[in-house]
Amino acid sequence: MPQFLAGLFIFLLLSTSAPCVQAQERVTLQLKHSHQFQFAGYYAALEKGYYRDAGLDVQLLEGSDGNEPERAVLDGRAQYGVASSSLLLARLSGKPLVVLAVVFQHSPYALAMRQTGPAPDIRSIAGKRVMIGSLTDELTQADEVMAYLRKEGITNNQLVRVEHSFNPDDLVKGKVDAMSIYVTNEPDYLDRLGFPYDIYSPRAAGIDFYGDNLFTSEAEIKNHPDRVRAFRAASMRGWQYAMSHQEEIVDLILNKYSRQHDRMHLLYEARQMVPLVQPVLVEIGYMNPDRWQHIADIYTDLGMLPKGVTWAGFLYNADPGSDLTWLYRVLGVAAGLLVLGAVIHFSLLTRERTRAEETIRKGEQRFRTMFEAAPMGIALIDSSGGQFRDVNPRFAEIAGRSAQEMRHSRWLEICHPDDVAPEQEKMAQLAAQQIAGFKMETRLMRPDGRIVWVEASINAVGTEIQPYHLCMIEDITDKKETEALIWQQANFDTLTQLPNRRMFLDRLQHDILKSRRDGTRIAILFIDLDHFKEVNDTLGHHQGDVLLVEAARRIGACVRQSDTVSRLGGDEFTVILPELSEVDRVEDIAQHIIDSLRMPFQLGQEQAFVSASIGITVYPDDAGNMEDLLKHADQAMYAAKGAGRNRFSYFTPALQVAALNRMRLTNDLRGALKGNQLKLYFQPIVHLPTGKIHKAEALIRWEHPQRGMVSPMEFIPLAESSGLIVDIGEWVFRESAQWVKRWRANVNPGFQVSLNQSPMEFQRERGSYADWLAYLQQLGVPGESIVVEITEGLLLDANTSVTDKLLQLRDAGIQVALDDFGTGYSSLSYLKKFDIDYLKIDRSFTRNLAPDSSDMALSDAIIVMAHKLGLNVIAEGVETTEQRDLLAGAGCDYGQGYLFARPLPAADFDAMLHQQTIPAAAAPQATAA
Repeated sequence: MPQFLAGLFIFLLLSTSAPCVQAQERVTLQLKHSHQFQFAGYYAALEKGYYRDAGLDVQLLEGSDGNEPERAVLDGRAQYGVASSSLLLARLSGKPLVVLAVVFQHSPYALAMRQTGPAPDIRSIAGKRVMIGSLTDELTQADEVMAYLRKEGITNNQLVRVEHSFNPDDLVKGKVDAMSIYVTNEPDYLDRLGFPYDIYSPRAAGIDFYGDNLFTSEAEIKNHPDRVRAFRAASMRGWQYAMSHQEEIVDLILNKYSRQHDRMHLLYEARQMVPLVQPVLVEIGYMNPDRWQHIADIYTDLGMLPKGVTWAGFLYNADPGSDLTWLYRVLGVAAGLLVLGAVIHFSLLTRERTRAEETIRKGEQRFRTMFEAAPMGIALIDSSGGQFRDVNPRFAEIAGRSAQEMRHSRWLEICHPDDVAPEQEKMAQLAAQQIAGFKMETRLMRPDGRIVWVEASINAVGTEIQPYHLCMIEDITDKKETEALIWQQANFDTLTQLPNRRMFLDRLQHDILKSRRDGTRIAILFIDLDHFKEVNDTLGHHQGDVLLVEAARRIGACVRQSDTVSRLGGDEFTVILPELSEVDRVEDIAQHIIDSLRMPFQLGQEQAFVSASIGITVYPDDAGNMEDLLKHADQAMYAAKGAGRNRFSYFTPALQVAALNRMRLTNDLRGALKGNQLKLYFQPIVHLPTGKIHKAEALIRWEHPQRGMVSPMEFIPLAESSGLIVDIGEWVFRESAQWVKRWRANVNPGFQVSLNQSPMEFQRERGSYADWLAYLQQLGVPGESIVVEITEGLLLDANTSVTDKLLQLRDAGIQVALDDFGTGYSSLSYLKKFDIDYLKIDRSFTRNLAPDSSDMALSDAIIVMAHKLGLNVIAEGVETTEQRDLLAGAGCDYGQGYLFARPLPAADFDAMLHQQTIPAAAAPQATAA
């Protein structure tokens, strides 16, 4: 009979305590925000069937703001929600909300500010524009962040708070100076943008709130207690799975829930959640009443709660234990069954003990499973000897050893030798209880010799009798390799692997500081390759790159290992020669570099030849700072080029004076046109058979208000280098067009004016000759009134643009003269290829003309060849009657030189023309050409 009663009571106990969950009850969970890894456990519970096994059909709803879950649960649109620790305020304001479980053991909320220096200071936020939570919602992340600022001595009225946009770009672009963030999200965006920032966590001031909390209403617990218990258990099971299978859940989110974030960001969020959720150390869902009391105390300090407030019923009791009311009723009804009650009591105690042991066993099994499947390496290390007592598979994988090998190893045995000393120092501080734990980036040595970078977090655990260290590591080798690659690309030339301009300036600054301490000298060599452009243009940029790599190797072979060779860009190299004892040695190095670069470069099947122009400056003799040193070295290099290339030149004060003079003269030249300082001169071109002036060459002169007349040889190169030559050329054309109109009307209908065109003018894109033709048409002057003089080099390097312009001139009737013929390449091929009307024999041939001389023979040959090709010939530099007669006898068409007249101002030239006016009918037929 007693056995029967005991069995009956046990049956009644089991039947009354067994959960009664209706099959597939539909419930709704309201999330705080849009889908992301922050809610991974709920996706896992839904997709792995944990909710279904619990008899639940769960719908997950995205949220638009942090308060939506509270509103949805209170008005019945959702049965469950996810919210921050501000739920405590809602509860104490009279809202019947109950926390079921804590997911984030530590809050992800923090404050991000633009990095301002090596020593971050949260107090610098005072007076700045900040985004901290919403200005309208009563429950936001502003609570714990504002508590943190208040604890640091910063009050709300010291801040300029603006409405939170939740957009990191506002911080990057400077719209605000600080903003509250999730450490699991925004840092990834800021890192991708390369934005330097500091993060301030409330935990630094001892303010440690819970993060996401699963909650429901009192009505749901009262009306559906079994459903609440089943929903909580399935949700926590989903979180355990999600934290152990992060990549699987990330793919699930992308495929089924949201593509708002990319895969890399979701994985970043998952990794950052591990130390916040602490799935290995704390059972997911665990709530500590003392922590909630700590949160309540913070709210009290903020003035948001009265002192001594109680919050009974706020925390859900997931395992309230057995209900013994039935036992008391039985004892009241049948006091005589005391012995039977004792038996039942002891059987229940035994059952409870068995259940507790089973719970412990399952807990240990669960935590062991999570330990083994954890995505980061975890190891338990004996503090006294450093031996590994236990390691999970991920730790062994990162270390490149088996678990058995790890248990026979010591921590310092697998560390990189260079990292042992700092780690021992930290371990000593940990053993002396000076610190509770530490984090560091360190290197591990694998058995195959490969180095693995890890981020290690080490904390003391165990007892004084048996101390241990808990070590958690994460492989950051890829991150370190990426950082190294970025540093390499930022500081070294990708082609030659030499230091680039940035690294060169850094090393030069370092050498200058050392030179000041030691009293030594530094030489800087500024090297420019001569004729490198020809190699690029003829053999292509690929072969040009091959030449640059070889040039870098040759320069490096000429200096010491302690010297710095760098490439600034293009074909410019620099060498820093620090700690010089003898300056004379610099000349030997410079000459060695010149000799080395003068040797032929083998580029595939071709050989290329270049030389080098080197400028040398010495610190502190030539300058006391880096900027002036580089400027002076550049000036010395251009002096070497001007002296004929293939040589070196020291900086001298005269070079600086010349550079300043060029700069000032260039600045003055910019105002010369507007100031009417430019004057147009004309030199006659005489028809040798008749002695009449049929043409003139327009020449420009600059009458400087202080310097007087400036030679064209001085200011034309400056105009070309500064780009002013185009505007000057336009002015010369328009002035000449007006004069030639006058002379064709009053002197000779076939009169022509020749205009010199520099290569820069001729190859310009702006305007071209269409503007000229329009202006001539406006004046009523034909195109044949203008002759454009170009050089041989322009045709030798002619491209499509040059060819098109020559055709444009021909179609408009403008004729072309080839200036200084005979001094350049004198190729007959381009005379045949291009439409040329005149050849101008250079004055170097005319100057030494004499019967039976070589110059006479060459001039004769040029004239005969030109006439055979249908070209007219103009001889420059005619200064004597003998030269004129020899040229006329050889059949030369025109002469130009001091024998006839020097270049004259336009008005004087006009007067000279009118003194020798001839009828239009008397003009030779050649003038029309």
